[in-house]
Amino acid sequence: MAERERCEFSLIRYVPDPVKNEFVNIGVLLRSEGARAAVRFTRDWGRVRCVDPDADTSMLEALEAEIGRRLAADARACVASLEDGLSNAVQLTEAKACLAESFATELESLMELYVLTARRRRESRRTGRGALQVRMRSEFERAGVWELMQRRISAARYTRSGDPLRIDCGYRPNGVVRMFQAVSLAGDVEGAKVLAFSAGDLADGVARVEHATLELTAIIEPLRDAASEDVEDEQASYLFGVETMERAHIRVLTTSDLVRVADTARRELRV
Repeated sequence: MAERERCEFSLIRYVPDPVKNEFVNIGVLLRSEGARAAVRFTRDWGRVRCVDPDADTSMLEALEAEIGRRLAADARACVASLEDGLSNAVQLTEAKACLAESFATELESLMELYVLTARRRRESRRTGRGALQVRMRSEFERAGVWELMQRRISAARYTRSGDPLRIDCGYRPNGVVRMFQAVSLAGDVEGAKVLAFSAGDLADGVARVEHATLELTAIIEPLRDAASEDVEDEQASYLFGVETMERAHIRVLTTSDLVRVADTARRELRV
């Protein structure tokens, strides 16, 4: 049995009115004795809006990205500055000790325990795009490249104004732009059709804007995870989704390929 890693975690709270002392846990900051540190904020702002309908969630998302950049640059200095205080509205709780079998998995477990609502906790146990995003992010974090990647890449930058599509993450090694999108084929292939529809315009836009070649990768669940009781129909739907994306020149990989994908990113980004 692998030795557990000694860590400390703090919760990040949104406190709209310090006088009332009402708060909502919005994230987790985890650090290890080996000076590793990572931050994760919620993506479900419903509880925040319940206590503060005027909450600036874009600012909160930007704050997560800023903390992530500072942790990547100097984790110890960043944690020390956060402990001195964020703002009146965003606060860090006192650190608590924990033992982690896996740093990335421990961060997800703490998020599920302290931050996600009961509904979101149930969703996180199911297959679907959200679960795929978690797996993908966890592997890139394990490889130490997540903070070096672009996230939630706006397709409109490469296609045309108003395009609502956002690609989960990506990076650029040399003359190739690699983008990754979680696409669940569990009972619904709409995501695959949307990505396939957009792939050509994305590739043309990357060539025009970045003067580079686009390698677009869809991360899907293995067929056994996507199948339900209607196995035959589910298999047909799954294969349709895969073929639709491959015809649009999208590389299709499953979650079992993520370790290799993340290790390639680590080499290419020279981590």
